[in-house]
Amino acid sequence: MIIKLALCQMMGDMKKEKSLDKAEKMIKEAAKKGSNIIALPEMFNCPYSNKYFREFAEDDNGQTVSLLSSLAKELNVYIIGGSIAELSNDLVYNTSYSFNREGKIIGKHRKIHLFDIDVKGGITFKESDTLTAGDSTTIIDTEYGKVGVAICYDVRFPELFRKMALAGAKLIVLPAAFNMTTGPAHWDITMRVRALDNQIYFAAVSPARDLNGPYQAYGGSCVVNPWGEFCAKTDSKETIVYADIDTDYIDTIRDQLPLLKHRRPELY
Repeated sequence: MIIKLALCQMMGDMKKEKSLDKAEKMIKEAAKKGSNIIALPEMFNCPYSNKYFREFAEDDNGQTVSLLSSLAKELNVYIIGGSIAELSNDLVYNTSYSFNREGKIIGKHRKIHLFDIDVKGGITFKESDTLTAGDSTTIIDTEYGKVGVAICYDVRFPELFRKMALAGAKLIVLPAAFNMTTGPAHWDITMRVRALDNQIYFAAVSPARDLNGPYQAYGGSCVVNPWGEFCAKTDSKETIVYADIDTDYIDTIRDQLPLLKHRRPELY
């Protein structure tokens, strides 16, 4: 079975309405080209800064969720809505909403691991100053099978993705905004190894790089196959990345190199 996946690497705007307008145009373009699942980047409608998270936050009935829901229904596609700042009980989360073809929410992933880092000579950022961590793994059910969803810094914790693979996810989508310190050093190798270790397709969708914004995203949205090879990849500019996800190829690789069957969980 072939799943046509599209990753919308877009540059957000300081005005939410402009970001939503751009997201809508890219989603419609991807749908026009036959995509079945369309994904957006992390914090695609909000500047990536603690200064803006609460200001831009909205709940399940907010304008962003409403727009993505209506687009999924109108275009008859699945949408993995990147992530947005979600407001719930006066707490703010970094949350990814997923929608089925009817526009119904079928997944809601709150970023589990908050990006609290201090790299000497690089970047200092502390999401926990504003955001609250989620507490659950997210796997959505689609007509194409199970799809895992995680957000950015979650990718640093391989146990999460092994859990998804063992639960039947053959595709994982990661909205992520690596920066210009961690991106050049770790983006490519991290996405490749998550796919390789779990023998799955792994898709990472980044914002485009905005040289005038408060946060410089690395870009490089990509899809990696279960052999650890890039089957689609871009640079830092705005674009839509397309890839065919061949679920039969996953079974072929696992038959030839049965890593998951050879696990010894009783020892580790």
